[in-house]
Amino acid sequence: MRELHIGLIGIIAGVCTTIAFIPQVIKILSTRHARDISLVMYVVFSVGVSLWLIYGILIERMPIIVFNSITLVLCLFVIAAKIMYDKGTEV
Repeated sequence: MRELHIGLIGIIAGVCTTIAFIPQVIKILSTRHARDISLVMYVVFSVGVSLWLIYGILIERMPIIVFNSITLVLCLFVIAAKIMYDKGTEV
């Protein structure tokens, strides 16, 4: 029973931290610009998420693997959009 509660906490945490990036992605897609996005913040955050993903793989914890994989994809999209839109090219 305790494992179920711990797993549920991990899933809820993963859902919350992952969906937090969706409004930013939607805003970038709808406005077609990323001027106000901090490239340094997203690069550093992506490194951190990558390390969490590696950690999750090493300890074989599916919630950590799944949600950090999704978050990493969303972060990399924001980074790509920032670079492309700053150069005047659309993603």
